[in-house]
Amino acid sequence: MDSDTERTGRTAEADPELLGVYLNDHLAGATAGTELSARLASAHRDADDGAVLERLATEIREDRATLIALMATLGIPVRHYKVLLGWAAEKAGRLKPNGRLLERSPLSGLEELESMALGVVGKTACWRVLRILADHDRRLEPERLDDLLARAKRQAETLEELRVRAGTRLATSAA
Repeated sequence: MDSDTERTGRTAEADPELLGVYLNDHLAGATAGTELSARLASAHRDADDGAVLERLATEIREDRATLIALMATLGIPVRHYKVLLGWAAEKAGRLKPNGRLLERSPLSGLEELESMALGVVGKTACWRVLRILADHDRRLEPERLDDLLARAKRQAETLEELRVRAGTRLATSAA
């Protein structure tokens, strides 16, 4: 039994206020990532990578739902204004100058894949923090978090493969 359990008779838990800020920030990012992954999958539905992007979009949507469920398990309320900000940030990201006014630029896919990869890095960091907490907080399931970490690693590897292919296509089309 660890010292916190011996002293208090319960497991150690993270500061709920700070954890709430942290998880709600990740939920905002997960919301943006869910929107971006859906748009990316839709834009490439008929392309060679369409099925892979659709699977990624589904997993990212599931990961967001898992985060919400974990927050509920931990008694962390969803801060809807942060969810809205994440949604709005993804929509605002569409307004960036990309060399085309009314259509997708050939550069759009590459930039979106890089944004998705960064999002998966952030999600992985969140799962790692929760995995560490799971060693001290019985409300969290270490095995589930290990599975989420493994899935995030696979997502990162897939996104890197897609990103390299997109970059190669872009470079060869310019030559």
